[in-house]
Amino acid sequence: MYFKKITLLFFLILASNGYSQTLSLKEAIKTGLENYGSIKAKNNYASASKETLKQSRRDYLPNLNLSAQQDYGTINGQNGALYGFNGLGTASSGPALPEQNWNSAFGALYLVNMNWDFFTFGKTQEKINLAKVDVQAKEKDLEQEMFQQKIKISAAYLNLLASQRLLISQQKNLSRAEVFKKTAVARVKNGLLAGVDSTLATAEVSKAKIALNLARNFVKEQNNKLVDLMGVAPQDFIADTLFVNQIPKEVLRSTASTDSLHPLLQFYKTKIDYSNQQVKLYKRFYYPTMSAFGVLQTRASGFETGYAVDQSNFSRNYWDGVNPDRSNYLVGVGITWNLTTPFRANKQVTSQKFVSQALQEEYNQASRELQSQLTFAEDKIKITLENYAEAPIQVNAAQRAYIQKSTLYKNGLTDLTDLTQTMFTLNRAEIDRDIVNNNVWQSFLLKVAATGNFDLFINEF
Repeated sequence: MYFKKITLLFFLILASNGYSQTLSLKEAIKTGLENYGSIKAKNNYASASKETLKQSRRDYLPNLNLSAQQDYGTINGQNGALYGFNGLGTASSGPALPEQNWNSAFGALYLVNMNWDFFTFGKTQEKINLAKVDVQAKEKDLEQEMFQQKIKISAAYLNLLASQRLLISQQKNLSRAEVFKKTAVARVKNGLLAGVDSTLATAEVSKAKIALNLARNFVKEQNNKLVDLMGVAPQDFIADTLFVNQIPKEVLRSTASTDSLHPLLQFYKTKIDYSNQQVKLYKRFYYPTMSAFGVLQTRASGFETGYAVDQSNFSRNYWDGVNPDRSNYLVGVGITWNLTTPFRANKQVTSQKFVSQALQEEYNQASRELQSQLTFAEDKIKITLENYAEAPIQVNAAQRAYIQKSTLYKNGLTDLTDLTQTMFTLNRAEIDRDIVNNNVWQSFLLKVAATGNFDLFINEF
C-alpha cells in the first residue's frame, strides 16, 4: 500500500511539471541504438568495408579495354630517336620525305586489349584477406560502440530515475513543512506558542521549496542527458520505477562474469589482426608478378600503299580514312619484377611490426583497466549491498522519531527546533534510501561494463 501511494504521488508530481511519456530502459536503449549519430556512422563504415571486400575480390579479374579513335592529320616521318616521355608525342607513321608537305587524311585505330595478372605469388589473396580482417575490425568497432552506448544510456536512465525519486522525497518534505506551518500559525494565533514559531515554520517551508526546485532542476539535467544519448528531440520522460525497489538477481548469484572476450578487447584484437595481415601483404611485394596479355588491333588510313613514291596517292574522304582494312593480334605471357621493391618493402614490414606491437600494448593496457574496473565494481557492490540493508532501518527509525516529536510538539511538550531537526533527519534518511537503492544498480552496471556481458543487466528488466 505504501509503495502504491508513493507511485501515485510520483506520477502526480511529474504530471504537474509537464512530463509526458513513460519510458522503459529497453525502449531507451533501442531508441538510442537506432538514432545515435556515432552508431549510424560506424554502421556505415562497416557496410563500406564489406563493399571494399567485394571490390578486392574483383581486382583479380583481368583488365579488358576497348578503344576506338578517329583522327585527321599529316603523316610526315623523320629519321631519328624519340622517347615518348610521360606519354607526350604523336604516333604518326609515314615515309621520311625530302621536304615537309601538308597532305592530310583521316585515319582510325580500333583496339581490344586484355591484361591479367594471373599469378601474383599471393599478393591478390593477401589483399582479399586484409579486406576480410578490415570487415571484422569495422564490425567489432560497431559492436563495442553499441555496447558502450548501452552502458551510457543505462547509467543516464538510472540517474534520471534517482533524480525523480529524490524529487518525490523533496515533495514529501515540503508537504510535512506546510502541515506544521499551518499548525504553528494556528497555535500562535491562539496564544499557545510564541510568534517566533510561525516565523521559523515559514522559513522551513521556504527552505523545502528551494530544495524541491533544486530537485526539479536536477531531474531536468538528467533528462536532457538521456535525451542526448537517445538521439531524439527534447522531451520529458518518466523512468520506470517498478524494478528499483529490488536488487539485481545476478548480484545475489554473483555470476556476472563471462568467458567471452569484452567487446572493447575484441575490437583491439581485430586491430592487431589487421596490422599483422598488412605485414603478410607487404612481404608478398618481395615477389614478381606474372601476367597474360592479348591485343587485337584494327587500323584504317586514307593514305594508300603507294604514297611513299606518289604523294598524290591519298584520299581526304572520311569513309576511306576510317574504314578498317588492316588487323593484327598479339598474345603472350610476361613477368615483371622490380628488384628494388624488396628493399623498400622490407622497411614497410618492419614499420608495420612496430605498429602491431603498439596495438598489442594498447590491448594489454585496456585489459588491465577492465580488470581493475571489475575489482572496483565487486568491492562497490559489497558496500552498496550493506548500505541497502541499513537504509530501511535508518528510514524506520527516522519516521518513528518524527512521529514522536510531532506528537510532542502538537501537545506543547517540545519546541519547533527539535521538530525541525527530526524532519531534516527523516528527509535525509529518505534521500539516502533512494540513492542507496539506485547505487546497487549502478554498481552492478559498472561490473557489467567491465565484464562486457550486457545481457546479464538488461535481462533483469
